Amino acid sequence: MSGGVDSSVVAGMLKREGYEVVGVTLQLYDHGAATHRPGSCCAGQDIADARRVAETLGIPHYVLDYEERFREAVIDPFAQSYVSGETPIPCVACNQTVKFADLLRTARELGADALATGHYIRSRPGAGPGGTHRALYRPVDTDRDQSYFLFATTQEQIDYLRFPLGALPKAEVRRIAAEMGLAVAAKADSQDICFVPQGRYSDIIARLKPAAAASGEIVHLDGRVLGRHEGILRYTIGQRRGIGVASGEPLYVVHLDAERARVVVGPREALDTRRVYLRDVNWLGDEGLDRAAGGIDLYAKVRSTRPPRPATLHAGKGAIWVELSEGEAGIAPGQACVFYSDDSAEARVLGGGFIERSERSAKAEAMLARLAAHPERLPAE
Repeated sequence: MSGGVDSSVVAGMLKREGYEVVGVTLQLYDHGAATHRPGSCCAGQDIADARRVAETLGIPHYVLDYEERFREAVIDPFAQSYVSGETPIPCVACNQTVKFADLLRTARELGADALATGHYIRSRPGAGPGGTHRALYRPVDTDRDQSYFLFATTQEQIDYLRFPLGALPKAEVRRIAAEMGLAVAAKADSQDICFVPQGRYSDIIARLKPAAAASGEIVHLDGRVLGRHEGILRYTIGQRRGIGVASGEPLYVVHLDAERARVVVGPREALDTRRVYLRDVNWLGDEGLDRAAGGIDLYAKVRSTRPPRPATLHAGKGAIWVELSEGEAGIAPGQACVFYSDDSAEARVLGGGFIERSERSAKAEAMLARLAAHPERLPAE
């Protein structure tokens, strides 16, 4: 129970259905800016809200101090990933470690038959050999689809987890909350990254990794030095605004060279990508991933806000990669590529992986290779 409307309604629904419900809230971090910040979760006022909901529902409620674990499993890797020039997704790491590993283990120790959450995703039985496992599907409310952040959930975890909100639209969830008399019925949804006040990632990274704020050069793909920056942590792949240099053409961040503290910029076409290489792949299909040696046609998401698009999954020579039929722009290392059976609201989640690198146009790749081979300033061609 995060203190928001979704997990609160889940607890109320299960209580109504006759289950013995125990509410558990994780205290994940503690900083003053989060105590009353709209859209935060898992700290300050949110814990108090979860406790009030539990009292209203008449269920026992426990707060578990996971601050240290959250810092080592989520915050520190997030900071290190940013310093390395990646664009990390801490919500995936949180689900993968703190919530669906540590909390799930605690739930089992308590003798619980299942761990239910307020995520918008569906879970159904009948998957795997003999139909003995559960599978994940996109939710009814595709505007709230959280499947992108749950691709790393293992089969063992899926079999134990329950997601009661997957079949409900958000408006209905709020209506149920009001009907139950829950004080959080109209509470704002959590936004951005929970431990980043006001969404300023750079402030957190600069505090945890001061070296990441080191200045460096802003370099064009053709080798021209266009200016200087105050830390690569302030940039992301695909960024156009706020780069800090003037030019007669629109420029985009196409690469972050963490080793040399360089921000590489270029035209939009330099962002176009059709192939992404993945690491830490979690496969949830009924058939083995070895089929990917010949290519598996599926649908893929490289951003949480975009619909799944046609793609082909490949594996071979120690690598796993995805060919995107339509191509994408602004793909960054550290983001997720999530697999689906199709692009419908009924699509099954087939797993996914973290993007290790992407292949852009041949011209952009050649220019990046030239820059890497010549760390000194290069003359314009």
